[in-house]
Amino acid sequence: MASARTRIAVLGRLGVFPLVRISLVGRRILAYLAIRGEPVTRCTASSHLWPDVPEELGRANLRRALWQLPRGWVLSVAEELILDAQTDLEESQRVAARALSGERLCFNEVMLLCNDILPDWHEEWVLPANETYHTLRIQALEAACRSLVASGDFALATQAGAAALAAEPLRESVAEALIEAHLGQCNRYEAVRCFRLLEKRLKTELGVAPHAALARRIESISFS
Repeated sequence: MASARTRIAVLGRLGVFPLVRISLVGRRILAYLAIRGEPVTRCTASSHLWPDVPEELGRANLRRALWQLPRGWVLSVAEELILDAQTDLEESQRVAARALSGERLCFNEVMLLCNDILPDWHEEWVLPANETYHTLRIQALEAACRSLVASGDFALATQAGAAALAAEPLRESVAEALIEAHLGQCNRYEAVRCFRLLEKRLKTELGVAPHAALARRIESISFS
């Protein structure tokens, strides 16, 4: 069971709590296990973390790095390594599942979905996980925006919608949700502005116009 005192953050940037001095390689191991979210064999971990060295050297590097970590943070059971810590990634995945099921999120939960996994890291074991999580968090933020609009919490809905659109500026369904949030606050200017920015981006990047139904929605408020 994860220690209540130890927490690893991988959303936005790597964070280790409590704050202790950990070597760079030790931080990589903690990030790797936090992203995997499940027990990993030593062989698999060493091959991913040191893909360009012989297997024996990779396993030796792993043993040395594990020895340098604070006691109890990573458990070794037979050949498997288990991270004994809470992670913000696990928490955000639970929040995303709630959003996708139509539940209403609070401010802190919306903020938790606003960052990708270690966006400045370009290692091969980070990128696929980040691509998958990126899609999940955008879908969750859009769903949260729509649920919050339906419940009348337009201010928080605009936060969720704006965060999703910042991450995926060409996603028309997100722009539509954000526009509805702005209209719920009677902010017609912001709604039209959101549409015009989307229209410009779609034309520049893809050479297409926004969906006709969304264009008609804007026309209906522009002349009302």
